[in-house]
Amino acid sequence: MSTAEKAAGAPARADGGNGAAGAPRRGLAARAVGRLGGGVAQVLLVLIALFWLVPTLGLLVASLRSNADNSAGGWWKVFTKPTQLTAESYSSLLDKGDFVDSFWNTVLITVPATLLVVAIASLAAYAFAWMEFPGRDWLFLIVVALLVVPVQVALIPVAKLYGHIEFGGFHMFGSITGVVLFHVAFGLPFAIFLLRNFFAAIPRDLLEAARMDGGSEWTIFRRVIFPLGGPAIASLGIFQFLWVWNDLLVALVFADTGSQPMTKWLQSQMRQFTGNIDILAPGAFLSLIVPLAVFFAFQRYFVQGVLAGSVK
Repeated sequence: MSTAEKAAGAPARADGGNGAAGAPRRGLAARAVGRLGGGVAQVLLVLIALFWLVPTLGLLVASLRSNADNSAGGWWKVFTKPTQLTAESYSSLLDKGDFVDSFWNTVLITVPATLLVVAIASLAAYAFAWMEFPGRDWLFLIVVALLVVPVQVALIPVAKLYGHIEFGGFHMFGSITGVVLFHVAFGLPFAIFLLRNFFAAIPRDLLEAARMDGGSEWTIFRRVIFPLGGPAIASLGIFQFLWVWNDLLVALVFADTGSQPMTKWLQSQMRQFTGNIDILAPGAFLSLIVPLAVFFAFQRYFVQGVLAGSVK
């Protein structure tokens, strides 16, 4: 210790006066996390992912085996007898006209329900975020309150309402239109809430500059808001598409035999002890392929939408 330090009454340093600051001691948990942050963690995550994919792999293998082979043993027997794999189940399933009709019914329900929710929610979210009109905040609070309303509450009232809507021989109950409108009505609250919060984070200067250039509200929405909100809109589209495509409850209530989607058709094929797994397995796998394709096609926008606002 120097004379100046003694004169100032400075306490002696724990490092023995060499001036180097000692590194803080790390606890056991911190050292364990540091060691797991490398290759060990990556291997562990890969193993978890493979374990998570086992049911999907089992479904695929079961769909490629005959009914007799599936009844004789588990799907893992195919690794010792690969000759069991065959595409006969898919060919026989695609030959069924009612299954093909249910597939196109699913498309006719899912695509309009997704596009309508995205279009209506985008316009409403822009109005709630950047337009001034009387009662705007109260209307948005009502939209947020509708998020807590469960679907089951509206099934019977809407079914009674659909039963009274009839014109020109068209019956709303049991039609594809009725199923689409129900999905749109219950998808809008969450969609508006999600997009409004994203649109509100867009810098105001961009909108003011567009207004100074003479842009109308529609021009601002189309040229500024919609391109910048692409990640959030894509995320919403994925959520809505998956929810409608995999829905069974609404289809059971509002869809009849002529308008039933694949989920209802597969449910109608259920028998005791899964005696027709040669139908259920390929049908379930085909219903799984389309949502996966949509997700991977928009994966980049989905990740951007999820991470939006997490970094500056």
